[in-house]
Amino acid sequence: MRVFVTGASGWIGSAVVDDLLAAGHDVTGLARSDASAAAVEAKGAQVRRGDLDDLDGIRAGAEAADAVIHLANKHDFGNMAASNAAERAAVQTIGDALAGSGRPFLLASGVAGLAQGRPATEADPAPFHGPDSARGGSENLALEFADRGVHPVSLRFSPTVHGAGDHGFIAVLSAIAREKGVSGYPGDGTHRWAAVHRSDAARLVTLGLEKAPAGSRLHAVAEEGVPTRAIAEAIGRAFDLPVASIAAEDVQAHYGWIGGFFGMDLAATSVRTRELLGWTPTGPTLLEDLAAGAYGAKTS
Repeated sequence: MRVFVTGASGWIGSAVVDDLLAAGHDVTGLARSDASAAAVEAKGAQVRRGDLDDLDGIRAGAEAADAVIHLANKHDFGNMAASNAAERAAVQTIGDALAGSGRPFLLASGVAGLAQGRPATEADPAPFHGPDSARGGSENLALEFADRGVHPVSLRFSPTVHGAGDHGFIAVLSAIAREKGVSGYPGDGTHRWAAVHRSDAARLVTLGLEKAPAGSRLHAVAEEGVPTRAIAEAIGRAFDLPVASIAAEDVQAHYGWIGGFFGMDLAATSVRTRELLGWTPTGPTLLEDLAAGAYGAKTS
């Protein structure tokens, strides 16, 4: 299958490209820089130069492919409105390009905001609709293209897709702990984060492309919920730092922009996804990765 991948040189995208190629698919990756293009080409994939603002290029890439996997996002937490607008425009462009073709359109989403007081499941619809909502309401927008002859599939990733080389949320929390000299957790530390190893997430994407019915919501979740206190304790052990609770009124000052995320309960299950795809995560757990030095280690 000829697969067009946005975000092909990113943390998740680069692993997805490897898995797609290993499964025998032909891959073209969207790359915005010379370094990204070189990284994609080195894997044996083709390159289309452009970024999320190059809607004509995205449209052309989608039209030339048998399937599209949309993983790119600006992730500008200082200007979420711009990130959301770019995400919605890209999804609209891809959906329009694939309309009437029956071709698969897989897009990245998440588990945040899906459920209150319990782990989110694949049956939970995203509550985000319209351009002013989280991620520009892109999941619901993409799923609506099923009525226009597209085969949409939502890829809901855990808040941490972890592993050596990760520069996402856990890396940020580790950096804050080193800067502050203490590995903190909000409140009593009982909020939970779902987690998945990068290799398992990549395999799920390939299986979703090959097996998931139109309209599916897939959960890239290997661990239902790791308590935030356990995460902080593992970071503390990794860097030989004390561990402490951060009072609710101090969370924003202590963590900055990531404080709101770390204070959320983001547990989720993947029972339906595993049954549907035959997906069995085999990678290290989040705490195992931290213990093994995936995010660095104490220097003495």
